[in-house]
Amino acid sequence: MLRIDNLTKRYDGHLVFQGLNYTFSPGCIALCEEDNTGKSSLLGIIAGVVRPDTGDVWIEGYSMIQSPRHAKTRVTYVPDNCLTSPMKTGRELLGQIAAEKNAKVDDAVLDLAHRLGLEPHLDKRFEQMSTGTRRKVFLTAAAIGNPAVIIADGPTNGLDAPARAVLAEQFQVWSQHRVVLFASHDADLVQTCGATPLDIKALR
Repeated sequence: MLRIDNLTKRYDGHLVFQGLNYTFSPGCIALCEEDNTGKSSLLGIIAGVVRPDTGDVWIEGYSMIQSPRHAKTRVTYVPDNCLTSPMKTGRELLGQIAAEKNAKVDDAVLDLAHRLGLEPHLDKRFEQMSTGTRRKVFLTAAAIGNPAVIIADGPTNGLDAPARAVLAEQFQVWSQHRVVLFASHDADLVQTCGATPLDIKALR
């Protein structure tokens, strides 16, 4: 479902990681190690928003390097920085992501928005939202188009307690048939959703 092959990434001559290889099966996987280990870079590469120096990512047989358009329709990404489009409303972003995936903002998506407490804020611009509300929009977008792989960087950052509980439950549901890969220092989330901790060093 998800495979990384020989991934290497450098920034300004600094080696972040080299030669990462791993095949992910459906389930919850948590990158929990300390900062500055390359977690965000790895997640960005898998999501197709960061280009590796070497290697490739394969999602359901689609290469992120050779067939990025197809690969990106099968992955969803919740970034650490959820203020990438300050002037867009939450509803507009959901519509944009749905169009990119040739999908719809269906009842399942709207139900997740409701359970996260997002509904009253969907027509606000991102610049008007709190950090947690912005993240709820991206988490809701993860339900669009039935993705095979869900990538999340700090998924509970800024969330209130009820939303954190909803997210842990949703991760459990998604992980039955999908890869849910996230980076977090939230031990409660890791435990509640039954995630398997994974160290980037183990991928070499």
